[in-house]
Amino acid sequence: MSATIKGPDGKLRCQWCGTAPEFLDYHDSEWGFPVSDDHRLFEKLSLEGFQAGLSWRTILVKRENFRTAFHDFDFDRVARFTKRDLNRLLKDEGIVRHRGKIEAVINNAKRAQELVKLEGSLAAFIWRYEPGKKQLAKPQSVSTSAESIALSKELKKRGWKFLGPTTVYAFMQAMGLINDHVSNCVIRTKVERARKCFKRPVSNK
Repeated sequence: MSATIKGPDGKLRCQWCGTAPEFLDYHDSEWGFPVSDDHRLFEKLSLEGFQAGLSWRTILVKRENFRTAFHDFDFDRVARFTKRDLNRLLKDEGIVRHRGKIEAVINNAKRAQELVKLEGSLAAFIWRYEPGKKQLAKPQSVSTSAESIALSKELKKRGWKFLGPTTVYAFMQAMGLINDHVSNCVIRTKVERARKCFKRPVSNK
């Protein structure tokens, strides 16, 4: 199977973005572009956890519902969720009603607060795991890496849940810690330019 498809403009893109109508815009405007906003990083970690055992399309089409349900993934607000909030979410047909995954997001919100106190931001901690050029595999050829394994292990050590190495690798792909667009994808060069201009967040430690 070809690694690319032609988009509506006739230019080549990663093959996966043609497998669902929702994917093209996500591929072109979000996937792989570097992110330093704590709430967006927490959102993606949470949604990747919800995706476990499901398809990304299932999550993407419900993303706005998730944002509403979890207050745009403001982890300071989510950390204050009570049993009443949990019961509300379990009845919300607009999201994935999985008790363990919902509880994990609430738990992880509290863990995110702890990291912010230590590092100054969630982003500063996350971007510490950006791989060097020599550590990069051929685009879209692996589902884990030494860095995703290390980040997953450290998050688990700090009490985070539903974040295994494969889930964390998908997060790293999406949030721009790596540029995993295939070599002849028209978006790859745009992502690379964005990464060159991106100011890496620094810990306050």
